[in-house]
Amino acid sequence: MSLSGKQAWLLDEGKIVYGPVKMLPGKKDDPTPVGKWKVQYKEKLHHSTEFDGAPMPNSVFFAPGGIAFHEGSLSRYSAGCVHLSSAASLKFFNTLETGDEVQVVR
Repeated sequence: MSLSGKQAWLLDEGKIVYGPVKMLPGKKDDPTPVGKWKVQYKEKLHHSTEFDGAPMPNSVFFAPGGIAFHEGSLSRYSAGCVHLSSAASLKFFNTLETGDEVQVVR
């Protein structure tokens, strides 16, 4: 995904198979971490323990600190996670598997 471009996409063997789609990353003082990560786990109906049980549907956790792709606002920056539309978050959830690589670039 590209933080500056606010876009994410899915690749299979180097070819784009979905996207790019609009996304919204973490805010300046709580950024989405740049680097190469691996999908750690997925949770279909996750509720945040940090933000008063806020729903985070289609969560795909990939970076330390509970950073994930999930359904969220495309007009409000997150606390480090990557907000996707409902349709995009479902596609990411259904496509990505534990161990898949996630690359975050500026």
